[in-house]
Amino acid sequence: MGLVLTAVAVVGTTTARVGAAIERIERVPDAFPAESTRPAPHPVGTVAPRNYLLLGSDSRGEVGSPLTSLGDRADAILLVHVPADRETVQVISIMRDSWVDIPGVGMAKINAALAYGGVPLMVQVVESLVGQRIDDVAIVDFAGFAALTDAVGGVTVQNDVAFSVLDAHFAQGAITLTGADALPYVRERYAFPDGDYQRVRNQQAYLRGLLAAILQPSTLANPWAVAGLVDAMSPYLAATDGLSAQAAVQLAAELASAGTPEVSTFTLPTAGTATIGDQSVVLLDATDVAVVQAALQQDSMTGFVPPAER
Repeated sequence: MGLVLTAVAVVGTTTARVGAAIERIERVPDAFPAESTRPAPHPVGTVAPRNYLLLGSDSRGEVGSPLTSLGDRADAILLVHVPADRETVQVISIMRDSWVDIPGVGMAKINAALAYGGVPLMVQVVESLVGQRIDDVAIVDFAGFAALTDAVGGVTVQNDVAFSVLDAHFAQGAITLTGADALPYVRERYAFPDGDYQRVRNQQAYLRGLLAAILQPSTLANPWAVAGLVDAMSPYLAATDGLSAQAAVQLAAELASAGTPEVSTFTLPTAGTATIGDQSVVLLDATDVAVVQAALQQDSMTGFVPPAER
């Protein structure tokens, strides 16, 4: 009985400490489309996969909340998928110029969904693309990466391409980013011949390093560590109500019990670029996208290799 009471006390302390930090996060109201347009919800009472839509905004010093800095565009669109077995985490980048069918609009760049229908229309488009129900939405101002990087003591990335931005130089190979480094690292695209493609790869490298630091059992099981990370990000983060203290603690416990989840990142498969009218767009590879959709339906994605990397 004593052990049970101790466990209850620890969980209560964890939830309260994380809850105090999460209360400071701005909330995203009315983020979801009409239920009739959405994939079916996960069965109640089962350990189900979780899907989080992450929209990144590069406000570059503009004053405002994460919501207002997002405006009618997203500089990064990512699906964070946690399979039911909790053994892995997939972070899937969706190119912001992807040419897709937007309900009520027709074919357009996916980023235009925000301008036409705000976050609910963006959710609807992403759900139709990946065949998954989005459980929660988070909007992040890139400026928060500096604070989060310092909060975890630096983020180690495997940098594919050496480049410089003003006074910052990023060598090829394994490098450790400080908070001051993180923002230019994830922002830059003009230094690369393929522009936004390399910027997306750099964002993925950063997220792999960040999640590798965060998803350690020693961090997930420490309420003060989790709360500290939330505190660092709260001024730069807006999220839907489902990202509550109870949900965060439960997911952290599930991930910790599975060990250290393997984090993989990849881009929703593309088939190159094209010019349609006066717009430069990214074409999606329908065959390979279907492979990703099928993998996301499984309880486990351990060992999954994205089509473009096979």
